[in-house]
Amino acid sequence: MILAGGAGRRLGGVDKALLILHGRTMLDHAIATVSGQVGAVALSAAGDPARFARFGIPVLEDGRHRGKGPLAGVLAGMRWAAASGGETLLSLPVDTPFAPRDLAARLGAAPAVAASHGRTHHLVALWPVAAADALERFLDGKGPYRVSGFAAEIGMRAVAFADERDPFVNINTQADLDAAEAGRC
Repeated sequence: MILAGGAGRRLGGVDKALLILHGRTMLDHAIATVSGQVGAVALSAAGDPARFARFGIPVLEDGRHRGKGPLAGVLAGMRWAAASGGETLLSLPVDTPFAPRDLAARLGAAPAVAASHGRTHHLVALWPVAAADALERFLDGKGPYRVSGFAAEIGMRAVAFADERDPFVNINTQADLDAAEAGRC
């Protein structure tokens, strides 16, 4: 599940999935990263799904949990994976273009979350699809809908990535994009 539901506020409201980095969209980078690691790829994104038609992957909406943050996208992904017979869901934010192409293997058994350079990257994770009902209850609650809160609830373990460069650098600002384009991340 590639997560692309954010508003891109720090980039002036631009659709991060369609930002160009090294001649390819951020979504192209994310698809290339996960496609060799999983049986199928889907995208969680708000707005008109037609803008992603050329990528040839399903675009899932947050459904009744829209507005409750990225966990709504994770839940949509869990339900989609379960319907396809999947037992786990690998999630990756679209603004994380340098994630390793062996991410799923390095994370190991679900539930697991990536950690690097002193940070836990809660949306770079391997989720057990069996946790979908628990996530539904979590999102039906009063909030806050923090990814870290739900991760703790299901006993998600952190897996350290000791790569020299942080493979989970996010592109959140124009300065981040410029640094990535120049190879400074």
